[in-house]
Amino acid sequence: MPAKTPKARPRITASQVEAIVRKHGVKDAVVIVGIRGYFRRTLGDPTSNDRGIWDDALVVISPTAFAGFNGNTDPSLWRTGIASLVEGVHRYKKGKHGISRGNGYPALRPATPNESLPVTRDGKKGRSLGVAINIHRGGSVKSTSPRVTSSLGCQTIPSEQWDSFIGLVYGEMDRYSQKTVPYILTSEQPA
Repeated sequence: MPAKTPKARPRITASQVEAIVRKHGVKDAVVIVGIRGYFRRTLGDPTSNDRGIWDDALVVISPTAFAGFNGNTDPSLWRTGIASLVEGVHRYKKGKHGISRGNGYPALRPATPNESLPVTRDGKKGRSLGVAINIHRGGSVKSTSPRVTSSLGCQTIPSEQWDSFIGLVYGEMDRYSQKTVPYILTSEQPA
């Protein structure tokens, strides 16, 4: 069975992330960058974008913070109709994930009308809108479940790294008085 989790967090530099932010024209103080397939050469199939493994990177950058996290930017499995977030710049706000199952927990939710974002869907042509493509806590890096990444289209962080990630994002948003945070999703590998 191939490894589902990298041996370390992303080793991207602040200058590499700043270049991605500049390329997308984002001017906010606090930014999250998701890099699809960041660990492509060391996890899963090196020729394709895998699902159900932590082969992506999410990086938080601000004037006072810089931290990389293992992540997942793809659905955990392939099933007709499941959404995959389209690459680009998307706005998120503080919110809760899992509210349909109770009170939920702190996460990031789309800051758009009806919480809709552009997606592609398995087995369907073209783009559509997906609702509540959140950034939330995934499963444990120790799990052997095929759905370890806990995603039906959302962007997820391993449970062991979640508290650090969301604490940093919320704290930096408060520090810089940002009601929303841009999330840049790209598959372009850093230079």
